[in-house]
Amino acid sequence: QVQLVESGGGLVQAGASLSLSCVASGRTISGYGMAWFRQYPGKEREFVAAIGWSGPKTYYSDSVKGRFTISRDNANNTVFLLMENLNAEDTAVYYCNTGSLNSGIYYPHFWGQGTQVTVSP
Repeated sequence: QVQLVESGGGLVQAGASLSLSCVASGRTISGYGMAWFRQYPGKEREFVAAIGWSGPKTYYSDSVKGRFTISRDNANNTVFLLMENLNAEDTAVYYCNTGSLNSGIYYPHFWGQGTQVTVSP
């Protein structure tokens, strides 16, 4: 069983940047895909970004492409999400996930507890 702990959320103004971190314990993240999802109140979680186990392959939702960057540090069992030029539509709870990434399709396995990101207009 792997535990994921997100951090870095908070309240920022539109146009600002924020960096989220997710530290895994209980198992190495090496060899596994990692991803970020977000959830609006009353809505299902939606995919934001994913990264392959070795790093170079990354995937983004259309709504964040060009503004968000996912990266990973396997040595420290950590995945990051750099969010730039934030807008009010980015306000959500952001969840880290470890899973598998196959031919551009991400299959989520374990979830973190989430971190709130709030962007004021």
